[in-house]
Amino acid sequence: MRRTRVPDLALRCPGCLFRPEDCLCAEIPRLTPPVPFLILRHASEIRRTTNSGRWAATALAAPVLDYGRAGTEALDEAPLSVPGTWVLFPSPEPTPPSAGLPRRLVVLDASWSQARRMIQRVPALQAMPRLSLPAPAAERLRAPTVAGGMSTLEAVARALAWLGRPEDAARLDALMAAAVARQRRLRGQPLSGGTR
Repeated sequence: MRRTRVPDLALRCPGCLFRPEDCLCAEIPRLTPPVPFLILRHASEIRRTTNSGRWAATALAAPVLDYGRAGTEALDEAPLSVPGTWVLFPSPEPTPPSAGLPRRLVVLDASWSQARRMIQRVPALQAMPRLSLPAPAAERLRAPTVAGGMSTLEAVARALAWLGRPEDAARLDALMAAAVARQRRLRGQPLSGGTR
């Protein structure tokens, strides 16, 4: 069985989880989204250095609700039950612009399989309208496990563009590009033409 090396987070920046000398925090824009966002993070993402949900939460000043942490009680669904809340999650058809606007947007911060299970297991998520958006063509920190998959940061950027904030989306895209370039440099990889 292959073992994954877990980084010592005590040696990492607590904000971005890069090493202090490679800290990304100063590059995270501070945005004022047109609707509030809530990040619902799977427990397995908490210690991942490639987790972009933490950067999205910082950029949006969005609360983060953890799902599936060992030793914790069941998820409190009350924060998910605000009327007018939608979930950012793929569906067979992209959400048309005529669908109206959510009053709040929940973003699942998880791998594709984890996000799918979260949707299946959390009744409040099942009841929400879905915002479904196409993925951009871009370099990634992690290879998507499904066609059209994207990171949490990319998903938030697409949502902001859909909400009429293309300049904010571009700032998050620039942050993602900076994170990918930094990660590739730290791994000793070329700065272009990597994983899509």
